[in-house]
Amino acid sequence: MTVEQNVLQQHSQKHQQTLLNQLREVTGTTDVQLLQQALQVSNGDLAEAVAFLTEKNAKVPQQDETTYYQTSQVASDKYISVGSQADTNVIDLTGDDKDDLQRAIALSLEESNRAFRETGITDEEQAISRVLEASIAENKASLKRTHTEVWSDSPNPYDRKRIDTCPVGLKNVGNTCWFSAVIQSLFNLLEFQRLVLNYSPPARVHDLPRNQKQEHRNLPFMQELRNLFSLMVGSKRKYVDPSRAVEILKDAFKSSESQQQDVSEFTHKLLDWLEDAFQMKAEEDREGEKPKNPMVELFYGRFLAVGVLEGKKFENTEMFGQYPLQVNGFKDLHECLEAAMIEGEIESLHSAENSARSGQEHWFTELPPVLTFELSRFEFNQALGRPEKIHNKLEFPSMLYMDRYMDRNRDITRIKREEIRRLKEHLTLLQQRLERYLSYGSGPKRFPLADVLQYAMEFASSKPVCTSPVEDIDSSAPPGGTTGQPLPPPSTAEQDSLPALETSGSPSGLSAAPAAAQQQRIPIHKPFTQSRLPPDLPMHPAPRHITEEELRVLEGCLHRWRSEVENDTRDLQGSINRIHRTIDLMYSDKSMMQVPYRLHAVLVHEGQANAGHYWAYIYDPHQRCWMKYNDISVTKSSWEELVRDSFGGYRNASAYCLMYINDKKPFLIEEEFDKETGQVLSGMDKLPPDLKQYVKEDNELFGKEIEEWDALQARKAQQEKLALATAAADASATASISTSSSSPQPMSIDSSPPDNTAPQQDPEYMEQPSPTNDSKHLQEDTERAISRAAAEQEERSPEALLNAAIKLEYARLLRFAQEDTPPENDYRLQHIIVYFIQNQAPKKILERTLLTQFADRNLAFDERCKSIMNVARAKLDLIKPDEVNMDEYEMWHQAYRNFRETTIFMMSGLELFQKTNYIEALMYLIYSYQYNKELLSKGLYRGHDEELLGYYRRECLLKLNEQAAAMFESGEEAEVSTGLGIMNELVVPCIPLLLIHDTERDLLAVEDMRNRWCSYLGQEMESNLQEKLTDFLPKLLDCSTEIKSFHDPPKLPAYSTLELSERFSRVMAALGRVPTEAR
Repeated sequence: MTVEQNVLQQHSQKHQQTLLNQLREVTGTTDVQLLQQALQVSNGDLAEAVAFLTEKNAKVPQQDETTYYQTSQVASDKYISVGSQADTNVIDLTGDDKDDLQRAIALSLEESNRAFRETGITDEEQAISRVLEASIAENKASLKRTHTEVWSDSPNPYDRKRIDTCPVGLKNVGNTCWFSAVIQSLFNLLEFQRLVLNYSPPARVHDLPRNQKQEHRNLPFMQELRNLFSLMVGSKRKYVDPSRAVEILKDAFKSSESQQQDVSEFTHKLLDWLEDAFQMKAEEDREGEKPKNPMVELFYGRFLAVGVLEGKKFENTEMFGQYPLQVNGFKDLHECLEAAMIEGEIESLHSAENSARSGQEHWFTELPPVLTFELSRFEFNQALGRPEKIHNKLEFPSMLYMDRYMDRNRDITRIKREEIRRLKEHLTLLQQRLERYLSYGSGPKRFPLADVLQYAMEFASSKPVCTSPVEDIDSSAPPGGTTGQPLPPPSTAEQDSLPALETSGSPSGLSAAPAAAQQQRIPIHKPFTQSRLPPDLPMHPAPRHITEEELRVLEGCLHRWRSEVENDTRDLQGSINRIHRTIDLMYSDKSMMQVPYRLHAVLVHEGQANAGHYWAYIYDPHQRCWMKYNDISVTKSSWEELVRDSFGGYRNASAYCLMYINDKKPFLIEEEFDKETGQVLSGMDKLPPDLKQYVKEDNELFGKEIEEWDALQARKAQQEKLALATAAADASATASISTSSSSPQPMSIDSSPPDNTAPQQDPEYMEQPSPTNDSKHLQEDTERAISRAAAEQEERSPEALLNAAIKLEYARLLRFAQEDTPPENDYRLQHIIVYFIQNQAPKKILERTLLTQFADRNLAFDERCKSIMNVARAKLDLIKPDEVNMDEYEMWHQAYRNFRETTIFMMSGLELFQKTNYIEALMYLIYSYQYNKELLSKGLYRGHDEELLGYYRRECLLKLNEQAAAMFESGEEAEVSTGLGIMNELVVPCIPLLLIHDTERDLLAVEDMRNRWCSYLGQEMESNLQEKLTDFLPKLLDCSTEIKSFHDPPKLPAYSTLELSERFSRVMAALGRVPTEAR
């Protein structure tokens, strides 16, 4: 059948398939023949069809598993249609009243059917519309959110600037991660990219036999898709905004509802729209000839359906696009394909007998260059009235050979399938025999037979060790061998009898008095004497009576039997392994490896059926690596990461779509060459003139944004320089300045702290206006250095003493800097010079800083110190600008202030965490981690232990997640609102910070948090809780690493050097008591 005929039949056949899907979905019936029979009996009346199936279901039990696809139509069909995933707003089918049930179902189906007749819009189209409506609504609603919920672009355009030729990401404009995943997968098919970029709309649109709705659906969308692709090729932005393309899709269908639906339906419909657009162009370009549609040639193939229907054989050729595969019950992709290629009972296909059995086989006659498998990971739970996701593990190869499914290999494949069937039957028998060896016994507990024989041999060879009750009991322990319970204190008679019992060597040594005393003991210790071991009972299981001859014969038999069992087990395991290998290699001969398909893209879904996040892994053949496309983030990945996220089985993430490309058709992924020069076309050279201009204008806008940012930063820098110059002039005009410095401005989450301290002002840790605790601490160190210098120095001039004192102080601080100390003893907090030494500050910076220490006016308590202070101040005044760069000097002191500030953030957060005040602790820990990471990027000793901070940041989020989940579980309105508030305002905004660096422990923590909330989806709860959960989960499951805006940093208290050191030491010492494995 031709493509034109298929196009003419498309609308009616889709409607027929929709009816089948509705019946299957609502009634739970998976037998396609029964569904068709119901439609035939009812003459297309859905209400009667449902009644017919309901009566059938009352007599014949149906399987629980809902399938999404069955192909038993004998008529030609252009598409393999995917059954629509059930709405979450389903009619409750669990009622007891059968008549009411049928009326409700009939009413629902009739409304759906009437809507189709009146509008021409199928349920499938309405489902896509709901996805788009939800996305646009979410995008608009985001404008009304609080600042903690908004995904915002960085104000710094350099953060949004594309690096070299790195792939361009797509911005998530409100639950549109599904759009990004699909579009990126198609864009990286270079042949598809070329088709879209070079597409031009038909010139005579009004003459084409298309209705107005189709024009607005296809042509404007194609233009926006071209614009989007051109930006993805030549933009200077790190990511681009797809809102206009999404808006076009939203306007294509009208729906009053807004809910998320299976994205595979969107992919199917997208290709349908693209095909329509290219068909219109093809018909215009090739009038009078058979038009070729590049979308059909690229994505559609054909298969031959060979089968028997009610005893009559048939063969039918059908076209397919996305090929759906069931996941449930299969371990790998080949098993899914084998099951999809055979439906029903097929024995009659291979025999000449006219059997009444029905079934069919599918054989591919023509495979498309791009072969797409849709993995059905959703099923409808009729009991709960909502769809659920299948998390089963499903493996798939990076290279897939399709030879065994081709019609030209039908005969050899049937032979191999029959051989595999026989091997599997034999394998089942061998596994059953092996199981009898490995689980031996007739009771509920079973053991390996070899171990049973070994235990029997150990029992037979055990020697009985018998003891009498009296000999077995120590006089100081309870009778019966019990030592864990103290005996009651003995009576006087007992005390008299104890020595006799201990010293008597034989029963005759027992006198009448001890015998009487012993009689008095019996009533007292009756509970213990009754629990004594019986006479002649062995201490461990052993034969009572066995002769040497019996033991020799028995051991010989048991040894021989055990060896026989072990040999049998080994042989069985060997046979099983050989059969597995034979099955695995059944199709490995060269003749069955002629149709190779390489994995191009994997589209991944994380979450549950009604909430989740999508991203894509796409292979880059030029870099020979996998790339991860996660909205705006495009990063290098690996096959191992792809397997972890895509196979499923142990996480909430799994693949839902696999895109393979024909490995023998390199044009699919080859770059285009210039016809004149022969050079590879790249970047803007790929684009036609109209798109070049479009991208050029957008790049110019972005360039202006960068220029405006640069001008703004230049003005800020000039203002800061003027402020510094003014402060320096004021300082030099005054002989002495005594100011108490305030806390530095807090750093933002993504920028360095501002430089806001004048260079001539001595910092708080170097000089104080009054003898505070801080200055006393520094003053005492300085005075000790002066005293030691005076004792050791022969020359007593102030300058000589100053030089000697500085050397002694520096030597002391150098020892501190070189000392290996525990975390609670951080000398950097005690003196700035230690920080400077460890971070290799220039010598001039060290000298000036030490001079500043000795120039402190608080030293002027005697003439010697006063004279040294005057010399130090004079030396400071004599230092010329070219000798010490004051900008560099201030930069180092600002770095130390940042270190102190980060320490206070860290210390405050850890203190609050230890007090279980996790809500207040979180912001301190978040900011301390971010600031500390920035410090460590400039040097190893500029900050604190990153792993320690990362651990407590992670633990704080996990604790808050547990608290919020517990509040949600309570079901009380106030508690639920508080819990979700904690998640929305604190936890969710912090998740990108854990994802952005992709460390294993942080990823596992995020997975744990998501799993906790996803686990509620399968539980019964009130409708208002279900609604809140459904609204919240997309925010939690969004995997974008774009940083949200945060609350302002918490205000920090002022600490003197001594207070800060002591408090930090206490906090770190308390952490040291936490077990290492806990941290």
